[in-house]
Amino acid sequence: MEQILALYGSPRREGNTSTLLSHAVKGARESGAEVEEIRLSGLKISPCLEIYACRDTGRCVIQDDFQPIHDKLLACRALMLSSPVFFYTVSAHTKIFMDRCQALWAKKYLVEKAPFGLRQPARKALFISAGATRGPKLFDGILLSMNYFLDTLDMELWKSLLYRGLDGPLDLRDHPEYIDEAYRAGRDFAGMIHGSRV
Repeated sequence: MEQILALYGSPRREGNTSTLLSHAVKGARESGAEVEEIRLSGLKISPCLEIYACRDTGRCVIQDDFQPIHDKLLACRALMLSSPVFFYTVSAHTKIFMDRCQALWAKKYLVEKAPFGLRQPARKALFISAGATRGPKLFDGILLSMNYFLDTLDMELWKSLLYRGLDGPLDLRDHPEYIDEAYRAGRDFAGMIHGSRV
């Protein structure tokens, strides 16, 4: 089955979104998918410095740990991404990674000159997030950013698992149903990708 790239965006290795994503990965693997896991907090990735060389080449010129991820993003069949909510958006590790994908935006729209809004997404993404509060707009900003980010990758959001009231590292112990949902989502994600194979 095609490769899935799973990116952990939490600064906590065993935080809520990290745990949920690990169960989604388990579900995908047990369905036969090949999954590569990357923890963004363990990488050295510079913020975008607006050098603008990517406008000519479609590739960022900053040489750091983003470069291998760039290639994996282009090669993968699907993406799993998790991040906690920080001030109604993604974590700093995740945002730095997303901003560096400006090079892929330049590749798509400036180098390849793809027409805006007309290219159909060829790949899928699963997004997992959790926040401490229970506000009705907790995920509005994060989902808006995620959809624009995924457009750059020619991906569409297949499903988002969004959990309110999760903050402390042990909060998931009170919600085994969230763990089960993440596992099933990973399993179904792998099945959907396999079923859509051309």
